[in-house]
Amino acid sequence: MNMVGKELDYLFVLKALDEISFSVGKKLLIDFLRGIKNNKSIERNFLSSKENFATLAYDEEELNAMIDNLILNDMIGINSVSGKKFWKVLELTEKGKKEIDNPTLYKKKLSFNFKETPTQITKKESELFEKFSEFLDYFNDEQKKAIISGNKHILCLAGAGSGKTTVLTKRIEFLVKYCAVDPKKILAITFTRKARAEMMRRLKHLNEVHIETFNSFCEKILRQHNNLIYNKPVRVINYRDKIVMVTRALLSLNISPIQATDTYFSHAQKQGKPTEQLQNMFMNDCFFIRDYYKFKNKSLRDLSFENIGKDNKKSAELVFAVCNYIEAYMKKDGLRDFADQLVDAIKLFENHSELIPGFEHVLIDEYQDVNSTQIKLIDILKPPNLFCVGDPRQSIYGWRGSDIRYILNFEDKYPDCDIITLTKNYRSTKHIVKLINNSIKNMGLADLQSACEGEKDINLLKFGSEDAEFEYVIQKIITSGLPGNKIFVLARVNRQLNELSQRMKLAGINHVVRSDEMKKSSKARKDDVTLATIHAIKGMEAQMVFVVGCNALNFPCKGSEHPVVDMVKVEEYDKEEEERRIFYVAMSRAKTSLYMTYYGRKPTYFITKSMLEILEDKKEKKLRPKTKEKISVNMSKISGDLVTRLKNWRGSLAREINIPAYCILHDRTLLEIAQVMPKTSAELQDIHGLGPAKITKYGDDILQIVKQINPH
Repeated sequence: MNMVGKELDYLFVLKALDEISFSVGKKLLIDFLRGIKNNKSIERNFLSSKENFATLAYDEEELNAMIDNLILNDMIGINSVSGKKFWKVLELTEKGKKEIDNPTLYKKKLSFNFKETPTQITKKESELFEKFSEFLDYFNDEQKKAIISGNKHILCLAGAGSGKTTVLTKRIEFLVKYCAVDPKKILAITFTRKARAEMMRRLKHLNEVHIETFNSFCEKILRQHNNLIYNKPVRVINYRDKIVMVTRALLSLNISPIQATDTYFSHAQKQGKPTEQLQNMFMNDCFFIRDYYKFKNKSLRDLSFENIGKDNKKSAELVFAVCNYIEAYMKKDGLRDFADQLVDAIKLFENHSELIPGFEHVLIDEYQDVNSTQIKLIDILKPPNLFCVGDPRQSIYGWRGSDIRYILNFEDKYPDCDIITLTKNYRSTKHIVKLINNSIKNMGLADLQSACEGEKDINLLKFGSEDAEFEYVIQKIITSGLPGNKIFVLARVNRQLNELSQRMKLAGINHVVRSDEMKKSSKARKDDVTLATIHAIKGMEAQMVFVVGCNALNFPCKGSEHPVVDMVKVEEYDKEEEERRIFYVAMSRAKTSLYMTYYGRKPTYFITKSMLEILEDKKEKKLRPKTKEKISVNMSKISGDLVTRLKNWRGSLAREINIPAYCILHDRTLLEIAQVMPKTSAELQDIHGLGPAKITKYGDDILQIVKQINPH
């Protein structure tokens, strides 16, 4: 088999680990691969004579990224040296050994699977554009082709900000208005209720068109034919049902909710999260794993995670027990969830083919996010005309079962198809578009072209601490002059969102928090800043976007906040490449201003050399306050320094009396102290988390630290 050598270079890393007879650190492995002979360990152990010595001509940073990719994909493990827990060594995993003999990781990369080609516009199509000019006037040629193409199978690859929803809804209008298609014979499917509502708004004059999410489509079918598949009335579960089921499951196991979260989450995963959020996460993870296995067509009895470590054994047993209780409860009480809807609708159609609706046209949005069960449903519907729109660059749900191969292999399944590429970005300035193009250069996808002029406002800012980083974001929001709903603050992990949210409350900034666990039920007001995880904000945009924590700790995110996801070990995708796409999605939300902030030695390696060149003098630039912002930034600095001092004091005290730091004072309390700057014991009494006992114990220390930072 002929393969490009560079795509397989990662195998030399695995072979090197296999060849060296002892556990090695990352620095030694990199020096070995680069052929650095004067490394003392290499000299002492005669490693320069080994077959894989000096096999890779990459710089240190590139090899570091390659090793991180293999760690992320479970081919290299990290272990602590006995008796020296801070010394980390690398070891080849069983999965890594198998990869050497049968390489598969390179096949999971976009660049191996897919080559995007420019869209060709024929003379006949140009003539049709002219004929329907009144209808198509506001669109570019690629959009026009997607709207009017007569091909039975069409894949529309729509880059960020390229108008995919507009194209999909306009195509439906075209089919009804000019092709005499009965609107009742058209089904448009998307993933979220928000996207469905937007489509319905745009097509309100065509109210006979079926516009559904996968879930709402299946639910309507099952309601119509309940008795053919169930022996009692069955309804969809709601949030309250979930709470009741998990609470009763834990009662049956004689485990309290706090004991459950203590068993399930590691100490690091619990940090910075309130009890209520942890309990929500545990509940959602139990339902996630139930759905995941249902989509894989496995019963809960088959639940056995491969290679589960002893550290996860108790967590796995707890999740299994809760899932089994949920399954029995739902059957007994006539309940179903989203996974049941899909699986049961498919079963209904398989047993009663006469009930399969005869749609002439099916149009699917966000096709990069489909899973195997959703594809099975589409195959059963077997529409004569299928139009799918999506973007491989924004495929970020592999961890929950979405399979990017369906969009990449569309042409294999439908050889007669049209593949139409939309590359004109109508959202972001040319500077932002150039940056995001460079961030995914190695994926082999077509560059986007910006249709928007605008000043260059792309920034990479380095800070001495996370406190200083967050304070800068808050001050920048306050001084931006923009309405809150024009600003997004995006983080990779929930911990950062929680801390930022607390700081914003104390600074009096109205905001909404969006994540998988925390959803505001009330509508966001016009002056609310949106604070969100990147997964929760996909498909949305804002004038000014902050991406916080742009360092190696968060991009790529090496550990999940959801233990069960790590236990499942989904194999269908390259985890590092998906993490890079998550970073791309975050940056591509920005219309005119993009601020990437981080603290620590250097930013994430996802910010490449070519991206740093685009950023020019702003690369790795340490923020220096501008004169006109002197007062607010100086106060920000004082506040940030105070939080750092308080955390250092709390950490020292915690070690001294051997208790967790949060038992002394919570982060929220420290933040409020930094905002209030109390000068007396009376002022301490108004601060959240400081009761009389804690003021007696710690009050003098706190006031002394405040005085040192702000003597006035």
